[in-house]
Amino acid sequence: MFALIRVLIGLLLMGSVVCFGLYLITRQARYFRIGLAIVKWTVIAGLVFFGVLIFEHFVLDS
Repeated sequence: MFALIRVLIGLLLMGSVVCFGLYLITRQARYFRIGLAIVKWTVIAGLVFFGVLIFEHFVLDS
């Protein structure tokens, strides 16, 4: 399950890089906004992922 989450986070980051690349090529602001939204949700997903890891380590192991 954790491998799947890592792959999803990696795909989200690659999608944001593609959006920022499209912004640099076309200078259309929508690609920049989409890229920022993807980065924001990727960071949130990463924080949830690490929160679950910490929860499992401290609460479920003891």
